[in-house]
Amino acid sequence: MNVYEIIEKSIMGSKFIYGVFTTPRNKSENPYIKITARPVAIKGENRIQLEKFTDKQAFHENYTYREAAGQIVDLIMHDYRNINLFTEDSDYQVIVSKKGSIKVTEKEPTKKQTIEDHNKQKQYIIREHEPCDFLCHLGVMNDKGDVFAKKYDKFKQINKFLEIVDDSLKDRKLQDDFMIIDFGCGKAYLTFALYYYFFFVRNIKVKIIGLDLKKDVIDFCNQTARQLNYQHLEFLYGDIKDFEYKSKVDMVVTLHACDTATDAALVKAIGWNTDIILSVPCCQHEFYDKIENENLEAMLKHGLIKERMSSLVTDSLRSLFLETRGYRVQLMEFIAMEHTPKNILIRAVKTNKDTEKASEEYESFKKFWNLNDIFIEKYYNAINN
Repeated sequence: MNVYEIIEKSIMGSKFIYGVFTTPRNKSENPYIKITARPVAIKGENRIQLEKFTDKQAFHENYTYREAAGQIVDLIMHDYRNINLFTEDSDYQVIVSKKGSIKVTEKEPTKKQTIEDHNKQKQYIIREHEPCDFLCHLGVMNDKGDVFAKKYDKFKQINKFLEIVDDSLKDRKLQDDFMIIDFGCGKAYLTFALYYYFFFVRNIKVKIIGLDLKKDVIDFCNQTARQLNYQHLEFLYGDIKDFEYKSKVDMVVTLHACDTATDAALVKAIGWNTDIILSVPCCQHEFYDKIENENLEAMLKHGLIKERMSSLVTDSLRSLFLETRGYRVQLMEFIAMEHTPKNILIRAVKTNKDTEKASEEYESFKKFWNLNDIFIEKYYNAINN
């Protein structure tokens, strides 16, 4: 199927879901570094909205389906080299060479149709056009509350994270001195967001410690916390495995802690009997050379497939291990796949449920993949025996 047929069939057949256009062919003449396309409902009528991004701003244009079909074909044929189109029937990647030849790759569909009502503004926890002190300080929005175009993905990520936090706290009675530890906090966008959410949105006096191995980052974060007058937010330099805390910990956050650092953070949280754990793992290397299953050799003999499979196995085992320690676990999409493949968030909530079935599943899973000498087990036993 060629480009014209894809656009005609998907848009005019109301099956178009989303499009992303990147890598401008002529940067000197094209001011837009990226364009996205999505269906929207405006005053009861369906339109396709093009969102055009410059370095500093985003512009919106709304078209009828017929007009949009022509616009999108023009963008592909004349303006951009890398295009991803998502429809109800298929996903398409369109690559345009420097000589103008077009290659179309078709894959199974990964998105579901949702037509956004553009008469209603998305109600984020932290809202656009309302100045937020830490976002202004960190360069995500200006002092009028307008989000910078280059930081809009970060703005949405922060709100997505806070929505997950908010949902995790549903039906819980919160008290002052709610204690959070953020392992591997990095530049701490989400750590500052947590403080803002608890202190200013929920009116809870929260205490947060952020830990990281980069001294300059820790110094910057502490300076920022002082400038914002976030009095109960502290950043410490140190390794997760060496960190100790003697009082109650209500929530542990670990976002993109590399490899087994995620496991160390999970074990610490279990040891503290933490109520809520939110973890986005990163760089799962431990099982790459360990997973074995002769029935899956056709897959595992390919390095790329084995790398992805080992990451999925790692996160599955982590979720099972948490279940064996009395947690209810969900694996969730944190941010959309077009931004990063490292997008799985492990949400674990402490319960009093029986763990016998979970323990059986955990052992069966290890046997299936021939897994032994597992870090999370060894580390848990080392600090609990």
